[in-house]
Amino acid sequence: MAEEKQEKREEKENRKPHSGIPEAIFLEDVDSFMSKPENESGAAVLQKLDEQLNKYRFMDANLQQKKKRLTTQIPDIKKTLDTVQFLKSRQGSDESFTSNYLLSDNMYTTAEIKPSSVVYLWLGANVMMEYSIDEACSLLTKNLASAKKTLAQVQEDLNFIRDQTTTTEVNMARVYNWYVKQRRTANKTTSGTK
Repeated sequence: MAEEKQEKREEKENRKPHSGIPEAIFLEDVDSFMSKPENESGAAVLQKLDEQLNKYRFMDANLQQKKKRLTTQIPDIKKTLDTVQFLKSRQGSDESFTSNYLLSDNMYTTAEIKPSSVVYLWLGANVMMEYSIDEACSLLTKNLASAKKTLAQVQEDLNFIRDQTTTTEVNMARVYNWYVKQRRTANKTTSGTK
């Protein structure tokens, strides 16, 4: 029990915060930020912020795709695990049973299944592998836990990206307002000297 807590603590400490997504810093004082030498032009700063916003949107789109894939994958893993567990419960019996199985999209067929100590699992990339029923249960349980953990991390990252996107949008609005104000002030001073 104590070892598990220690492992989780170490895993949390070693994990990159939010999968390496950079944090957007809120600009408290736009005047002091814009007075820095690297921020000589308001248009250049706006362009940098726009690039940062586009990066966040790109990351958001990728994470949304990953979330969609995981949300369809998890029920498939559960269904396969349930099937393997059913086969495990029938392992000691000599009686065969009839089952309907998916042959292709929207096409089912019937099969008579005899008790067996092995199952074949699709691993992906057109690869199927033979496992003992206990190994298959262990593998599927591990894969299910991993997929759920990954889905939770993806959701956490999506929430973080939404916050960073909002912060960047607010920063852009504040810099834009500062830039417009500076241009108006410059126009007033040039028109007042004529």
